[in-house]
Amino acid sequence: MIRMLRRCGHSPGALTFEDQAVVDAFRAMLAALRSPEPWTPGCGLDIAVRVGPFIERARTRPGDDHGPDLIAVALQHPGGAYAPYGAHYRNLGWLRCETVKILGVWNQAYSPLTHAAAGLDLPADVGMKPAHYGVLVEARKPDDTGYTLLRLGPYTQARHASQDADRLTAALDGRETVVVPGVMVTARPAPFDVSDHERFTDPYEADAIALMDAAVEGANS
Repeated sequence: MIRMLRRCGHSPGALTFEDQAVVDAFRAMLAALRSPEPWTPGCGLDIAVRVGPFIERARTRPGDDHGPDLIAVALQHPGGAYAPYGAHYRNLGWLRCETVKILGVWNQAYSPLTHAAAGLDLPADVGMKPAHYGVLVEARKPDDTGYTLLRLGPYTQARHASQDADRLTAALDGRETVVVPGVMVTARPAPFDVSDHERFTDPYEADAIALMDAAVEGANS
């Protein structure tokens, strides 16, 4: 609630400079809530997402913000990644965010509605599941066209994805051009594409090399 204060030296009902600033900020917040700037997939701007009764600033992962139902986001301090004390805001990594939770493009007027404004850190559970990392096994033709043989993910830690990519590369060493005739087969770490999550295979349910061998056998059948 904004309190109208009468100060010595001011006419009755007049607002001080500080009070006027509070009123202006409150009006800006209401205006932003009434008419949020629509978020367009792929625009690359920070977005405002609902986290319980709060609104938080989030950045989307480049190449993984095309929806329509789920995107990958990283929640951040309302002042931005380089704001004072921003590094102390809980780092939850990349998360699966339902697009229905997106209010619109981030507006600094939303800052009073964040956990930070209430003197709180982000909770451990923000109602979003991890959307971390992946590994792609790709087949490329000499003309640089090709297709993806296997998508592994999500990995809960980047090092797990890198380790499996290294294992797959070692297993392919010297056989990259013969396991599938006419193409070059390679493995590399990549962002987990949350919008395409149904096409990924859980890397923790089976050995990555066995999964690649099965994919290669399918390509050769």
